[in-house]
Amino acid sequence: MREDRFVWVMQPDFLLAPSQLSLFEKALEDLQNHRPIQYIIGETHFGSLSLKVREEVLIPRPETLELVHWVCEVARQFPHEIHILDIGTGSGCIPISLGLALPNAALTAIDVSEKAIGLATENAALYHQDIAFVQADVLLLDQLPQSYDMIVSNPPYVRELEKKEMSRNVLDYEPALALYVPDSDPLIFYRKIAHLAQQSLKQGGALFFEINEYLGEETNYLLSQLGFRDCEIRKDIFGKDRMIKAIK
Repeated sequence: MREDRFVWVMQPDFLLAPSQLSLFEKALEDLQNHRPIQYIIGETHFGSLSLKVREEVLIPRPETLELVHWVCEVARQFPHEIHILDIGTGSGCIPISLGLALPNAALTAIDVSEKAIGLATENAALYHQDIAFVQADVLLLDQLPQSYDMIVSNPPYVRELEKKEMSRNVLDYEPALALYVPDSDPLIFYRKIAHLAQQSLKQGGALFFEINEYLGEETNYLLSQLGFRDCEIRKDIFGKDRMIKAIK
């Protein structure tokens, strides 16, 4: 495709083949219908990575990359092999990024969606990352596969009442399963993951979450009540409460 762009610039009279033209017409139609460009072309950028995306996974966001950087800051303090679990992996953007940045990391990733696990496995293979992918519904788990030094998660956290703030490209195309939580219990995933982390995090281990910007203090209080210490909320580049770290 990049070579084709060069040809189009250098040869402005170049004519597209009918098959190429139909692809552009379909893409324009999709854009008019608010389908995200990442789903149209089948890939997105996450930091230095180019990852495959389809409509069964969320499109990775810049604020999630900020969470990854924070996890790396803490992980580099571990002198030994470090075991990290990502819950709700989607495209695999978090564990793949961590694997590339942390040579001493052993990574496991969980997702409820079989299709998401398949896509994340494809993305991991692109970057030669040996990640143990597990299909499981975290809300139904009684325990995690093993003990970990760190657990990280970007779980569903958008309340139904917040849908009115969202654009059509998200509402119509990104997977609701990975986005929304009931207004009556918006911290359902945080509570469950924190309970599992109390069992499976090693003493002194760290729990990281991406969070709802409106529920930072509520998330902080929840983790404190469940026995975590040194809870810290960080803002993203837009000044919103977007991530939290807690220590077992």
